[in-house]
Amino acid sequence: MAPGKSTHRKNLLALAFALASAAAVYATADGSWLKHVPDSDRVRTNPFAGQADAVAAGNGVFQDHCAKCHGPDGEGRGKKPSLRSSRVQDATDGEIFWLLKNGNLPKGMPTWSKLPEQTRWQVIAYVKSLGKSGLFSYAGKPATGDGQ
Repeated sequence: MAPGKSTHRKNLLALAFALASAAAVYATADGSWLKHVPDSDRVRTNPFAGQADAVAAGNGVFQDHCAKCHGPDGEGRGKKPSLRSSRVQDATDGEIFWLLKNGNLPKGMPTWSKLPEQTRWQVIAYVKSLGKSGLFSYAGKPATGDGQ
């Protein structure tokens, strides 16, 4: 086989692997938990939304409790979903609060109901401050633009 064809084949295999990996992560983060959120929780608003001190406090808790699975930048790890995805960033604060309170054990998300309510809202303020990243971003670097 000519060297050009070998390189082309390796590139195609790498692309196929990357697409399969992205599909696996997407399937894991399918958002099925959203259908379980009661309307009364869905409409709750974060009393700490956009407050710099709450975002900083939420970052500290995130690094201690969430980064192990979701990465220190929220981009996800392995089969653990990115928190910078549209699915998470477009979810209401109340939906995310419900998830933190109840977890999603079949998908590996533990319940954080023992954390004080204020702390969970601060984590949500931090997660929302991350903004969206590109679909095929890696290690916190958006594929295009600034990730917002």
